[in-house]
Amino acid sequence: MDARSYWSYLISLSVLTQVVCLPMLGAIADYSRNKKRLLGGFAYLGAAATVAMFALTDGMYILGGVLFLVSNLAFGCSIVIYNSFLNDVAPEEERDSVSSKGWGIGYLGGGLLLGLNLLLYQRAASLGISQEMAVRISLGSAGAWWALFGMIPMFGLRNRAPVRTAAAGESVLAKGFLQLFQTLKDMRHYPQTLTFLVAYLVYNDAIQTVISLAGQYGADYLKIPMQSLTMAILMVQFVAFGGAMLFNFLAKVMSAYRAVILSLVMWTLLMCGVFVVKTTFDYFIAAGFVAIVMGGSQALSRSLYSIMIPKGKEAEYFSLYEISDKGTSWLAPLLFGLTLQFTGSYQFAILSMVIFFVLGLAILARVDVRRATREAGNEA
Repeated sequence: MDARSYWSYLISLSVLTQVVCLPMLGAIADYSRNKKRLLGGFAYLGAAATVAMFALTDGMYILGGVLFLVSNLAFGCSIVIYNSFLNDVAPEEERDSVSSKGWGIGYLGGGLLLGLNLLLYQRAASLGISQEMAVRISLGSAGAWWALFGMIPMFGLRNRAPVRTAAAGESVLAKGFLQLFQTLKDMRHYPQTLTFLVAYLVYNDAIQTVISLAGQYGADYLKIPMQSLTMAILMVQFVAFGGAMLFNFLAKVMSAYRAVILSLVMWTLLMCGVFVVKTTFDYFIAAGFVAIVMGGSQALSRSLYSIMIPKGKEAEYFSLYEISDKGTSWLAPLLFGLTLQFTGSYQFAILSMVIFFVLGLAILARVDVRRATREAGNEA
């Protein structure tokens, strides 16, 4: 196997596994009387696999691949259940705020750990360790961080009695498996929710592509030194916290729906502005604006979706939400790659993402939030 292709194969297998498993897990979770135990089980499985990456050394690519698949699948499973608790802990009028604060604190936590690991890497020699060891410690610390802060929901959340229960003697696992197909069939009764999912699938694909390829753009096209790129990534984590809080305020002023639309307009303008980004300073300014809209669009998309799903099916529908950016997660990167290949221009490759933002915006504009809420039975 070509070593250069190994990572791509792992990503593809990870995505395929989650697309198959997450909806089934969501259905099972909604029938469970101890959803919190499921959350903890998957979270600590993923944390353990991540901590185990500390043991990886040269040539251990098969074990590394297995640990990556386990940790990534466990993360996806835990996030589905974690998101489904949003409807349990916050009434509809508070979900924008709770979701925004959750995303914001997540960015702060990620930024703090990243900063500590970067400091460790840069000071490795003075600490008497190799840079390879610093990388291994950083990998293990991510799992330890996950396990440590995973204790908060385990102690703070409470299980809610499931709205639906399996009949006496009926397996929750079997019921969940069968319910998966029923959920997909029943989606036709919630056309507005389905329309939102399609819109999210399209525009979030572009968001994830920009996030994952921005570093490549800075390094290959702008020739920004690695140290400066690292600082930009670190800055984004903290600015995204401010972005989540800003869009939480905007949601109160203009509604979450309009705030998400505004964020997509801003994403489109940022992509069009790529032609004026020519220096490291320009790159930092652009990264700051991206961080602002990134935090807002992700936080409010989640809270907006939460009011469009039927009560008692939160985990089921959040599993569809979680995989909505995985089933076609290759489309935007593919367009980026093809544009770069045929034009030779990183600027036009970035500009091509406008197609996804505009299309996602057009689909989102067709969503009637009030009707979606009413169809889901959540309107007071």
